[in-house]
Amino acid sequence: MYPAGMTAPSKNDDRAERLAAALRENLKRRKAQARAQDRIRQDGAKTEAQPPKSPSK
Repeated sequence: MYPAGMTAPSKNDDRAERLAAALRENLKRRKAQARAQDRIRQDGAKTEAQPPKSPSK
């Protein structure tokens, strides 16, 4: 058996790194979706706040 400092990286370490990367990507994607939804809500609020145009004669 090798001493603790000389062992090869375990599968758990690789898995933890992959999971951490996947979580980071997921967070980026969720933040981008939230920003897009906020923009849609703001655009909708701007158009609703404008008074309707009256027909000209």
